[in-house]
Amino acid sequence: MTTSSLLRGPRAATLGALAAAGLGFALLRGVRCAEPSAKASAHCTGSGPVEVAKPAGRQNMLKPIASSRVFSSGLSMVSLRLKSSEEVTHDVKRLRFEFPDPEAVSGLSVTSSLLTVSWPHDSFFPTLRPYTPVSRLDVPGHLDLLVKRYPNGKASTYLHSLKPGQSLRFVAALPGYPWTPNQHPHVVLIAGGAGITPIYQLVQAIFLQNRDDKTRATLVFGANNDRDVLLKAELDAIQEKFPDRFKVVYTVSNPEPGSPFQRGRVTKELLAKVLDDDEAARAGTTKVLICGPPAMESALVGTRRRFGRTPGILEELGFRKDQICTF
Repeated sequence: MTTSSLLRGPRAATLGALAAAGLGFALLRGVRCAEPSAKASAHCTGSGPVEVAKPAGRQNMLKPIASSRVFSSGLSMVSLRLKSSEEVTHDVKRLRFEFPDPEAVSGLSVTSSLLTVSWPHDSFFPTLRPYTPVSRLDVPGHLDLLVKRYPNGKASTYLHSLKPGQSLRFVAALPGYPWTPNQHPHVVLIAGGAGITPIYQLVQAIFLQNRDDKTRATLVFGANNDRDVLLKAELDAIQEKFPDRFKVVYTVSNPEPGSPFQRGRVTKELLAKVLDDDEAARAGTTKVLICGPPAMESALVGTRRRFGRTPGILEELGFRKDQICTF
């Protein structure tokens, strides 16, 4: 199904209603990481005018007039054409979408995501899912999404089926954690699986986009297997360039024979070891940002129960609630 078919017939009203409902729901709950649940952005204590184009084949039905910024906060309704599709692993693709104006930048704030709407094959209703771009926000002309295909994942399966020349509709820009350079002397970034995407966006912002940002960062990246350690080459390159300010620790639950990664999950013992010599953590000035599967996040931040709550690993390590943020 092409993108141009999204606005045909009775589905137009459905699309508008569901996009508005999905946007409202996502903005109320915040957008988290980008896959298949309705989890949506950071939980913690401008595009130009739009013109309607005449239907013509696979052309965008709505496109922004040439502008330096493609998206603004909130509702955007922008359709972008897929420029390339790269297979990263057996179930992960890097999708590059081009901007109508090659000189334009996304206009997104750091750690923000984009709410997409797709119409999977044989589905009466559209599917709304947030994805965090992994391309640098200051690079003009395009944005990249790293999309993992999940079993029975309607949105991810549809995005994997897209061919260059087809389009995807982005209905809203959803803000994440409001990053301020140098606000924290040190940040601990904890990612699980595909939850690396907003974390990687923040790492790029700190080390590659803003020379004045001197924040130190420690990344603990947990994955199920070796193939799920996404963006490793990029992360290692940043660590090599900034060895005094950026440290990456990888841990894999089910490593392959001869794997270069240590075995295990993101545990209390691992975090205690990683932060053992960190003065900022001991002084209570470290910020912890987390994005990963629900089970990992619950273990780290604790769970609420009918009668009270179960403390998480980070609380047991001495971190206050206001120091912790989940995407």
